[in-house]
Amino acid sequence: MSESFAGSILIVEDDPQQLRLYAQVLGAYRLTCVSTGTAALRALAERVPDLILLDHVLAQGELGLTFLPRLKEVAAHVPIIVISGTLEIRDGLRALQGPDAAHYVIDKPVDIEQLEQTVQTALNECGFGETVRALRSLERAELIEDSDRERLFTERLARQHELLKRLRGTDEKPNISDLAGAFHVDRKTIRRDLHDLVQRGQLDPALYPNSANED
Repeated sequence: MSESFAGSILIVEDDPQQLRLYAQVLGAYRLTCVSTGTAALRALAERVPDLILLDHVLAQGELGLTFLPRLKEVAAHVPIIVISGTLEIRDGLRALQGPDAAHYVIDKPVDIEQLEQTVQTALNECGFGETVRALRSLERAELIEDSDRERLFTERLARQHELLKRLRGTDEKPNISDLAGAFHVDRKTIRRDLHDLVQRGQLDPALYPNSANED
């Protein structure tokens, strides 16, 4: 049976000691580590993670906050946690403001419990979850009817978000019939949702190998 992960994290950090800490604390996640913002952009072009941990002072003289807008442009739905021991309070606040803001700023030395809780919250409630809440808010504001295509799209994303939270970290293949009953949809809908999650890189293909046959 293949090893399952609770999610994928792109770590942008050049300190070997800090990387060892992340490997120990975040071992339940699939980790991709790069040492510069430039390398992070290349990594995002190959695979979009569920979460980004971004250090400020990086290798080759690069600064994480300088790359924050570019990371958000490439992966706007991916939550970003800035981790740094060099930011002034003003810079930390600036990183949390505006359209290109990070979701959290954590100071070094990192508190392990805080890191674990922040990563879990970011994965479950930020990014994908925020997108769903924003779309639902717009629907309410525009009085979109239940039968409208826009609402159907939002409900599809909301269902996929809940599926993702259920399946993260498990190594058991999903029971299509049980999930269809839980979400009050047909089996075909659940299979399509799982296919979408796999294609976006949000779900381990080993959990739903049939996805490759549904393109």
